Amino acid sequence: MYADVARDVINRCRSLATYSDEPGFTTRTFLSDSMRQVHADLAAWMTRAGMSVRVDAVGNLRGFYGGASADAPRLLIGSHLDTVPHAGSFDGVLGVVMGVALIETLHGRRLPFGIEILGFSEEEGVRFGVPFIGSRAVVLDVDDELLAAQDARGITIRQAIRDFGLDPAHIMDARAEANALGYFEFHIEQGPVLDTLNRPLAIVDRINGRTCADAIFNGNPGHAGTTPMDGRRDALAGAAEWIGRVEEYARCTPGLVATTGQVDVAPGAANVIPGRCRVSVDVRHDGDAVRTAGVDRLRSLAHEIAARRGLGVDWSPRFDHPATMMDPSLVGMLARAVERAGAPPMIMSSGAGHDAMILAPHMPAAMLFMRTPGGVSHHPDESVTESDVAMALAAGMNFLDELAGAVDG
Repeated sequence: MYADVARDVINRCRSLATYSDEPGFTTRTFLSDSMRQVHADLAAWMTRAGMSVRVDAVGNLRGFYGGASADAPRLLIGSHLDTVPHAGSFDGVLGVVMGVALIETLHGRRLPFGIEILGFSEEEGVRFGVPFIGSRAVVLDVDDELLAAQDARGITIRQAIRDFGLDPAHIMDARAEANALGYFEFHIEQGPVLDTLNRPLAIVDRINGRTCADAIFNGNPGHAGTTPMDGRRDALAGAAEWIGRVEEYARCTPGLVATTGQVDVAPGAANVIPGRCRVSVDVRHDGDAVRTAGVDRLRSLAHEIAARRGLGVDWSPRFDHPATMMDPSLVGMLARAVERAGAPPMIMSSGAGHDAMILAPHMPAAMLFMRTPGGVSHHPDESVTESDVAMALAAGMNFLDELAGAVDG
């Protein structure tokens, strides 16, 4: 029943992937020109599906399909429209496209609740170094400090909003309606678990906690040819030692993952001893105590290494979010929906962060994962299968129908 719809969903995601900040790749950042193109494409489709459409003051695309009555509560379905650099076609945007496809599949049928599709303007944290700008606005977690964050060109979030033709003074209008039933997100797994087990779908019961920070090592720049080895205070060498210790610690701590993904070196010349080196670290675990202890240990290691090498080190937090549980009632409902669609109702945690972790403290939330063939994500080879997408659409419709029965009851 959903095979043709699934094919259309995949084709639309691949088409949207051509809207990019750089030719030849899919790279779409917060409120860039390519985001405007995605908005135009999806808004036209939403309108044809019978939805009213608007873009809120932080750049989230929002389509609303009304319920059976004017005062009906609403279910939020969404994901993000931005990407990492050189991304695939499905991370984030698939969840938005799936939501609109479900609205189309209703063929005008009205439920006892309305459905609002949310295409979040930012989740990845690429342009400004802070993630979840779009979903944070929906729960009113946006302050002057966030709006003052700058990109590599010195443009603030506040100015980027203005440049897109929006008014940051109206961000309060982005908040979720008080009568929201909850939030539901389709997403690819972005890992190999489902593919390894040959399972098409999984219900997410929790999203692992995440801490992001920068360790900035400070030494003395000097001439590469005239400064003796025993007289050097090499910031990069100290950072390199610490990077190795980060990996070693994570390997020895069950369930912990730690990534040093960005390194900036100054002055950055081949014949100059590095005087400064900034290294990002991303630490995740499903237990907050383990994650917090891990971050404390990695910070201590940075100071120990710096002291031994005669370096200074500054620790600059970026982002800290606890592990987030999905709503048990919606998890159970979604498990039944998956089983009725013909798949075993597998439950798993998410190692990746998602917009659901921002909304879950404010309303019931649920997530459905689709298999990622080969576990490949954040890469142009990222893919999904038509059969998995069709099964996810069937499960999504089952979920809507059971939720409708609960609301009516």
